Amino acid sequence: MIERFIRNEDSLKKWRRFKSRKLAVASAWIILIACFFSFTAEFWANSRPLYLKYKDTTYFPVFKDYHPTLFGVENALVMNYRNLELDEDRGDSVIWPVIQWNPFESNTEVMSYPSEPTGENWMGTDDRGRDIFARLLYGLRYSMTYSILVWILTFVVGTILGGIMGYFGGRTDFWGQRIVEVLSTVPQFFLLIIIISIFKPTLFLLVILSSLFGWISISYYVRGEYLKNRKKEFVEAAKAIGAGHSRIFFKHLLPNSLSPIITFSPFVIAGNITALASLDYLGFGLTPPTPSWGELLNQAQKHFTEGWWLAVYPSLALFFTLTMLSLVGEGVRDAMDPKE
Repeated sequence: MIERFIRNEDSLKKWRRFKSRKLAVASAWIILIACFFSFTAEFWANSRPLYLKYKDTTYFPVFKDYHPTLFGVENALVMNYRNLELDEDRGDSVIWPVIQWNPFESNTEVMSYPSEPTGENWMGTDDRGRDIFARLLYGLRYSMTYSILVWILTFVVGTILGGIMGYFGGRTDFWGQRIVEVLSTVPQFFLLIIIISIFKPTLFLLVILSSLFGWISISYYVRGEYLKNRKKEFVEAAKAIGAGHSRIFFKHLLPNSLSPIITFSPFVIAGNITALASLDYLGFGLTPPTPSWGELLNQAQKHFTEGWWLAVYPSLALFFTLTMLSLVGEGVRDAMDPKE
């Protein structure tokens, strides 16, 4: 009970220290808001109306696919709502998203691809006429999903394996460290590219492959925390009352060894975003036409003389995202600092 009270008081102090870092808190809110708009992007950037009233019938195309024959179109399989003629006298009405383009749709009205920013395409189009703003908005969804899944997998594996080596020590720690040292010498990024070139890359496959070696770095820190804490009084007291290894490992040692996990999390997520952008830039990432920031930067290299917007807007999106995560990480690091 006393241990739990002390831990709760310490957590409250750390939370207050983090809240006192205004820049870190503001950055966290900006990231959360950006993720909200990205994960609900269908409501903000879509070629389907949010609401449509046509011939006294109400439709919600953003939620449901409607066959073109319902609107009197016989020669199409997919409904183009932009071409639908509405009669205001009849009571027809429509509500569009802010951006009336989905990330896979080409603007056939422009003269050439890529096309510069206009009133219809605020950030211009890519080399296939697709709206860059829509692709950036949807691309954040894939970047954050990949980064967070890799972060969870690597930290879970690294925490368990590092904790086992630190808790048991002796031969378990010795042979475990030898295996970790061997694995840490593997050129991870190049091995990842080789494996991806053999198999068809999907988001799930990229997460699994990226997690194969990502746990190594966090295992060092967790091992050190377990080595430091395993001889403390609260562990000896738990052993004295008959607590088993699993109870000591997860209930007593783990909560007191979370500092490196929490501290490094924002930086690891930022690094994962960079890794996915790098893979997409090299052509080994998400399968086209999946919206990707790295793929847009790859297009920028091919069209740098006539498409400056292809380089500027994806670079700014990547820069601000990584900057916000770094500021959050600095706030977390300061909050977790025992000297504060």
